[in-house]
Amino acid sequence: EAEDESMRLGFLLIAAGLLSLLGLGCCWLRPALQERGGGGSANCTVLAVRQLGERFACTFSCGAACRGTARYPCLQVLVRTSRSPAPALLHEDERQLRTNPKCSYIPPCARDDQENSENVTYKQKYWKEKVGSQPFTCYFNQHLRPDDVMLKRTHDETVLLHCFLWPVVTFLVGVLIVVLTICAKSLAIRAEAIKKKKH
Repeated sequence: EAEDESMRLGFLLIAAGLLSLLGLGCCWLRPALQERGGGGSANCTVLAVRQLGERFACTFSCGAACRGTARYPCLQVLVRTSRSPAPALLHEDERQLRTNPKCSYIPPCARDDQENSENVTYKQKYWKEKVGSQPFTCYFNQHLRPDDVMLKRTHDETVLLHCFLWPVVTFLVGVLIVVLTICAKSLAIRAEAIKKKKH
């Protein structure tokens, strides 16, 4: 009975490992690799930091049943990259680029519009005064949007490693349990046969 349970556990872990590898591969790994496929890194320097007159809506949450919309000003950080002399618009990451391709920064949405404006102004000062003309690493993707660059990647090497590592570990543990159970079963049968021969 214990052997049957360990065999069931082993096969369950093998199935879980394969299914999670397949699921993560389709839903997470493939888009991440496609995202990285047309991209690379470059050195960026700030050309201009400006606020547009346009304001955008964001959704804030103030509890389980409390939601509302507020507005924030659009901050644009234009940079020059080492790969092209043309100015490019900087974004925090790919997610932010998809959410609002016109702006470089989306503040955490507060209920008060004034607080959102202050967050954007603080970020504007940071790029003007603290970063200034210092070069920094940025990332681009020629397939998605060639005129935009990102400050950081959403899918970095560690995320891709974990995406692949844990399903494989689960699969291997399952295989190990099945193999050890089969070995234990065959050793028990041999021991029983030797015992019978002696008697």
